[in-house]
Amino acid sequence: MRITKHEHACLRLELEDRMLVIDPGSFTLPLTELKNLAAVVITHEHPDHWTPEHLARIRHQFPDVPVYGPAGVAAAGADIIVVAPGDTVDAGPFSLSFHGGRHNVIHSSIPVVDNVGVLVNDALYHPGDSYQLPKGTDIRMLAAPVGGPWLKIGEAMDFVLAAKPHRAFGIHDMTLSRVGLDMHRSRLTWATEQNGGEFVALDPDESVEV
Repeated sequence: MRITKHEHACLRLELEDRMLVIDPGSFTLPLTELKNLAAVVITHEHPDHWTPEHLARIRHQFPDVPVYGPAGVAAAGADIIVVAPGDTVDAGPFSLSFHGGRHNVIHSSIPVVDNVGVLVNDALYHPGDSYQLPKGTDIRMLAAPVGGPWLKIGEAMDFVLAAKPHRAFGIHDMTLSRVGLDMHRSRLTWATEQNGGEFVALDPDESVEV
């Protein structure tokens, strides 16, 4: 399975000539190279993870594509198939299981929203904006958040240490300066290597295989 990182938290997965998109949000440029799209996953309702404009562009090209997300995304106005932690879905060659349930706390004044992490083909885990992990799963590739208003780098390091991924790369990074991104990547590199894993530094439009 080929994983391409786009801006911020958006990923494009490719397998058997089909594609899966996760979290096309406001910091992500229009996705112009999509073909044979099997599904879209939106982890939660915040605009840096989905926008009506992105969804409209995708549906103009793929009118029947299923879009999965938690109830909060539907309440925010998206026409989606609602999923919750514990649900599983098959979309073409992609097997999706959903985990977690709640966004990490930003501040006591800001409501905590629904969030689902998605495990794809028992190989790649995208947590959305949460440190919750699938239970009893050997994570081959972890999309690990490295920045954001809810994130403290020490907690992100603990998340990676708990996940024990074979490999990891950073997402949720558009709010960081280049210096900050490099610093946070170095911290997550250390955390990944503590359990014998490898951290891969991916910039937008770069890919890795799993």
